[in-house]
Amino acid sequence: MKITQRQSDLKTMSTDQLQDELLKLKKEQFNLRFQRATGQLENTARVTQVRKDIARIKTLQRSKAVAASA
Repeated sequence: MKITQRQSDLKTMSTDQLQDELLKLKKEQFNLRFQRATGQLENTARVTQVRKDIARIKTLQRSKAVAASA
């Protein structure tokens, strides 16, 4: 249920908002990788969740770009 809600929220965002969200997630991914390397990471599942969210955003950006060009 949570993933479906997240996807519907992302679909309503504009391209600029998606870009901002992507930047935020990439920063979080970097911080999580840094925490994992130093042994401070407690929630290891968050790494996978962030990767999947980044993929979702990139997919939506691509589909919006294709729809705009068509």
